[in-house]
Amino acid sequence: MEHVKTDKAPAAIGPYSQGIIANGFLFSAGQIALDPATGHMVEGDITAQTERVMQNLEAVLTAAGLGWGDVVRTTVYLHDMAHFPTVNEIYGRLIGDARPARSTVQVTALPRGSLVEIDLIAATR
Repeated sequence: MEHVKTDKAPAAIGPYSQGIIANGFLFSAGQIALDPATGHMVEGDITAQTERVMQNLEAVLTAAGLGWGDVVRTTVYLHDMAHFPTVNEIYGRLIGDARPARSTVQVTALPRGSLVEIDLIAATR
């Protein structure tokens, strides 16, 4: 296993890695809207949070030498399913032509009061 670490995404706030490469795949930790420079949640609504989450995921992908076209699966966790259209629009715009498999679920709470969390699995070969 290889640990992926970058200062362009938030440092782990617990006993986990930003990403792990194993058996030809990158498995990312779930990313919330933490600003990597400050370690604090970004201010703003679901739009601001989703954009930060996607930037954090892209930083982990880049650190592993990958891009959105390598992503095979994502999971989106929403505090409120009413945010789905906004998250879906931002997600689609930022992943470009990539079309990974995806699940979206509503959860009661996310770390640090986040409105959205996303994790991913990407192929490394």
